[in-house]
Amino acid sequence: MQLFYSHGKLLISAEYAVLDGALALALPTKFGQFLSVESTTKNTLFWKSISNVGTVWFEAEFMIDASLKIFTPNTSAIAVRLVQVLEALQQLNPTLFEAHKGYALTSTLEFPENWGLGSSSTLINNLAQWAQVDAFELLALTFGGSGFDIACAQHDSGILYQLEEGKPTLKPVVFSPPFLESLFFVHRNQKQNSRDGITAYKTLTAHQILDFSTLNSLTLELLNCTDLETFEALIETHERYISILIQQPPLKDALFSDYKGAIKSLGAWGGDFFLATGNAEAMAYFRSKGYTTVVSYSEMIL
Repeated sequence: MQLFYSHGKLLISAEYAVLDGALALALPTKFGQFLSVESTTKNTLFWKSISNVGTVWFEAEFMIDASLKIFTPNTSAIAVRLVQVLEALQQLNPTLFEAHKGYALTSTLEFPENWGLGSSSTLINNLAQWAQVDAFELLALTFGGSGFDIACAQHDSGILYQLEEGKPTLKPVVFSPPFLESLFFVHRNQKQNSRDGITAYKTLTAHQILDFSTLNSLTLELLNCTDLETFEALIETHERYISILIQQPPLKDALFSDYKGAIKSLGAWGGDFFLATGNAEAMAYFRSKGYTTVVSYSEMIL
């Protein structure tokens, strides 16, 4: 049996703008996804997806015919998407299924799927490892996006990530300010579809000339910041910048205007986790409003 693993991700800066070449700070999480692959004698691919609590939430069998075409009687959206991913794998590695032998593939998440830590990107990176293909190319053929999540899947430290002429460039960095115990991740109780967010952003910026020099500077200042008060001012400035870019109000203005600490959206606005500053006692504010999933920095980030 072969076993592969990829880390989840959180995008700390340059959400949306990273798609157009802005410099982003991204952090891999302690939660990720495993993929086990076993050879079988049956000329099929049997897929099983297991949740973070050990339940099987999806399974299907995929056939490979003599022409190496992949198909399945399962008509669910997940099965259709997996056919697309398997075909992309085959496109990048044409010999992958030539031996006409079968495989049993089992993916196992370490986090609830609605947390938005990268159930798709960790899967893509695991499959790319198995098929020995470039994960960024596989992502481009399937889910799309900037690729920062693939970079996080592959690294054990924070990264500065940027697309230069459409190609990913990255630099491992250490993000370890002295105020880490004052950083918390709060879940919005809903998952945001990243592809929908990307589409909306692209529509808004289609005819704009984008200059991200200010945002790039903010990313570097966030990375190198050493005191909490300055960090809070930086993330509030960042929120206002992205708010103007995507024409949505900052999260604190919309929902938490009486919160004493600072709040920053992460990734696609409207769902998943956001970053809040404060102490453990201050997190009672969010719990009192029904946001009961609060994870400390040390619990979340690798």
